[in-house]
This record gives sequence, structure tokens and C-alpha cells, in this order.
Amino acid sequence: MVELTMLGCGGTQPLPGRALAALWLQVAGSGLLFDCGEGTQAAARRWGCSLYKLDAILLTHYHGDHIFGLPGLLQTQGALGRTAPVTVAGPPGLRALLELVLQLTGPLPFALHPVELADCRGRFPVPGGEVEAFPCRHRVACCGYAFTLPRAGRFDPQRARAAGIPLACWRTLQAGQPVDGFTPEMVLGPPRRGIRVVYATDTAPCPALRRAAAGADLLVMDATYADDADAPKARQYGHATCRQAGALAAAAGARRLWLTHYSAAVTDPGPGLAAAAAAFPGAEAGADGKRAALRFEE
Repeated sequence: MVELTMLGCGGTQPLPGRALAALWLQVAGSGLLFDCGEGTQAAARRWGCSLYKLDAILLTHYHGDHIFGLPGLLQTQGALGRTAPVTVAGPPGLRALLELVLQLTGPLPFALHPVELADCRGRFPVPGGEVEAFPCRHRVACCGYAFTLPRAGRFDPQRARAAGIPLACWRTLQAGQPVDGFTPEMVLGPPRRGIRVVYATDTAPCPALRRAAAGADLLVMDATYADDADAPKARQYGHATCRQAGALAAAAGARRLWLTHYSAAVTDPGPGLAAAAAAFPGAEAGADGKRAALRFEE
């Protein structure tokens, strides 16, 4: 199961009841944080997300509304006695950014492991799954991220018995791990459909995002502008309108869509949601504290 909590759905400036860009994803006892806008720590506490379970921070880009929460979050983790390392991924310039952040936080009792993504592309493991980065269309280098929780093939007890595998080994093999000289391939069928979550902001619609979102269980996408009349502004600044987000989700065949990164001018998400739903009926308005639990198909 993948649990998601939207910690902030705002862009540019925080508003009462709307923190800046951040999404929490948890698989069992491991957590991923997508972006870290101002107010992320307070939002995590408010919505019951334990940042002490944090394993990786995935930064889309380095505009302030996506990173200004980072120094405080890391400093708090250090003050709480954290020693486990944290992976931090982002587009080119990440190492320079982390040097500046560490000047603000001072020495930390845990290591930061940077994953600087050349051309905003790359694939790397995280606890519980795998992350694939892809380039978004923004004014600066900007990564989108697709998280996949894989699912092993179905366990075949008849094959296990025929191979003489002790019953005590079955659970380990079913989890995809070798044991006592036996391998999962001996007893598992082909891999089944996993769970895929795609996070993309800030971005205008683009082919790389459409490919990444193909068949996604959940697409969390930039919807900065609610009014279709703002489409030229969205194109100029590398953002999307709500209607464009809905159209991309439909073209990609995504299963669900959460709108996020609202402009401060968007005080009522209703009209934007209606525009997105015209193209993609499964669209949902993002909101701080919005949650979802995604489970494997039976």
C-alpha cells in the first residue's frame, strides 16, 4: 500500500490554510518527500506525517516556493538526534544548493546523499520502490518524478512443493528474496502490476510528462491557473492551467488526477476543478491534508 498526504498545494506564496509545494508518500515505515516548500514541517505535524521516517527528498527545481522549507526541516531532524542518512535528488545544481543549505543549518549528525540528475533524467532505488526522473517544461531545469512500488508475481505452491522447498522458506521467496539456495524465480509467476505515482510541478504540458503519466494510479500535476484565459501566461512562465492538466491526464490514461500548485489568485478551486473535469472526470482538487491510500489490484 502507498499512502499519500498533500502537505502543501500552493505556489509562489503561502496563504492561510494553504502551504507551499510538498507531497508526502509513505510505504510501510519509509517516507518520500516531493518538494519542501515553506511550512512543510508544520504541515507534516498538522496532518500526522512523521518526517522521522523520511528516507529521500525529491526536489523538482530550486525556486523558493519549492525549497525554502528545506533548511529548517533538516535542522529539526538533526536536533531530534537523527543519524540515518537522507537521499536528496534534484536537477543540476543540487550539490551547490546543499552547500548553501548546510551553511544555514550548520553541521548535521546525519549524511545527505545527493543524486544530481543530469538532464533531469535518471532512475534510482528508494526504500520500498524505485524513482524515475523525467524533464518537465519550466523556465529552469525542472524534474518530474514517477515512483513505482513493484509487485512480484503470484506464488505457486505446486511449483514450490515439486521443487522440494521447505514451507519455512515460502514467505521469503514470496517476498522476492532468495533463501537457502532457492530463488524467487523458482516459484513466482511474471511480475504483476504495481502502483505508480507521478508528481510534476512546475510544468507546462509536455510529451515527457505524458509518457511518464501513462497508466499512472495517481498523477499530481501543476494546475497554477484556473482560468482558461490565463493559458498564454501559463505558457510564458512554464505552468499549466487546470484544463490542460485534465487534458494531459486523459491523454496519458491516468487513473486519478490531483490538481496542485495553485496560484495565490486562485482562492476557490471549484471553477478550475470543473475545467479539469471537463477533460478528465476523475480530476480532484488538491488541498492541504488531502489523503489517499493506493492498494494493489486483486
